[in-house]
Amino acid sequence: MRRSSSETKAIVLAAARERFAADGYERATIRAIAADAGVDPGQVMRCFGSKDRLFAAACAIDLNLPDLLGTPSGEVATALVRHFLERWESDETLQILLRTGVTNAAAAERMRTVFVAQLVPVAAALTGDPGGAPVRAGLVSAQILGMALCRYVLAIPPMVALTREEVVEAIGPAVHRYLGLES
Repeated sequence: MRRSSSETKAIVLAAARERFAADGYERATIRAIAADAGVDPGQVMRCFGSKDRLFAAACAIDLNLPDLLGTPSGEVATALVRHFLERWESDETLQILLRTGVTNAAAAERMRTVFVAQLVPVAAALTGDPGGAPVRAGLVSAQILGMALCRYVLAIPPMVALTREEVVEAIGPAVHRYLGLES
């Protein structure tokens, strides 16, 4: 049975996400990804050109940050933390980037790009302080990524045992403080 080019790409991307998540960037190979997808390695190269481009496609992510401008300032941080928890739990791409970003410069750059490009404008809009937004977004990123590393990648038992609301309650005040929001 022949598949269309778009179907093949989708199957390869799904296999690549799983392989990058399981093995990391360095150990994942085009051959293994092709085998997982049930295609020839040459087909993977025709579709994506290189392992780097396949990784970039597999890890394309939009944080889908909510519009928080109408949210009361006392609720912004908790809404943001809830949103990130939902994103971490519903899309393996963030976990792939976090796992591989620790050891791979390209993955680390992609994670930086995602968080800077998408979180800095939100911090600037919420605070009305474009000059301070990069630092505020960096602090929020550190809090969110640290929580995600401990909860989803390292699976530290007390962090995994927390409910979503317990995580929101625990780190929401820090995110609120980092954003410099008034209650």
